[in-house]
Amino acid sequence: MIAWLAPSLIALLLWGVGQGLVKRNISDVPPARFCLYFVLAKLVIYTTYFMIFSRTPLFQEGAMRFSLACTLAYLLDGVAWILYFLAIVHGPISIVGTLSAAYPALIVVFAGLTLGESLAPTQYVGVAATIGGCLGLSYAPPVAGAPSSNRRWIPLSLIALVLWGATGTIVKAAYDLPGADEANVLVFSAVGSTLTLGLYGALRGLRRLPDRGEVRRAFLPMAMLVGGEIGFIVATRYGPVSLTAPISGAYPIVTVVFARLVLDERIGVWQGLCIAAILGGLFIAPG
Repeated sequence: MIAWLAPSLIALLLWGVGQGLVKRNISDVPPARFCLYFVLAKLVIYTTYFMIFSRTPLFQEGAMRFSLACTLAYLLDGVAWILYFLAIVHGPISIVGTLSAAYPALIVVFAGLTLGESLAPTQYVGVAATIGGCLGLSYAPPVAGAPSSNRRWIPLSLIALVLWGATGTIVKAAYDLPGADEANVLVFSAVGSTLTLGLYGALRGLRRLPDRGEVRRAFLPMAMLVGGEIGFIVATRYGPVSLTAPISGAYPIVTVVFARLVLDERIGVWQGLCIAAILGGLFIAPG
């Protein structure tokens, strides 16, 4: 269990703090430029990880299906991130965030339908508590009198949610194919991100050159998000995705704590109840 639980918790921590740092710096760094730094961090960190830990040749006879599956997964992942940013532009972030936090639930459903994964009854309770807590933390009551926005964010958010669920499930299925290696998965993740997020960021975020302060503020949180993705990929290699996804996807609990300690944001009663649900789910889900 430690082979997948430890990297799942590492992903939870890095994603949680990374999201908090993005929130702190988002007023200084536009989302499109965050996409560029995200791709840059992937290229640097993933190449280093691949050179140190790769045990399987990247291209070998019989591994074509593995390569195609990983490429497809991370093209979908990159498109999902682009749709998410577009949804934020057109819709309320509280609801868009709620939908994006629900992707582990879809992975559990997809894994059960396509990979034959099954859990003990108590583990289903833990998964449900973890997912429910994440959804609760991302919820915020609507502001009275706020202007209504157009409805384009609804299909954008729903499509992104489905694509993220499909990405996690495809990656898990790819590990059962010849030539599977988590270090190689990272290469395909970098390729998919470059072709999607990199292209989007270049088109929308290169209207001016970055200054040194912007690079410092943006690269660290992006590197933490990339480190979290490595943790999730390693965990998915050795454990059931129906558990690794909800546990690593519980990062909002870390973000809330970060926001309270660093950004001086108060934690309400509702958030406290959601944190308790996530902690209970994290205790029960591993079994």
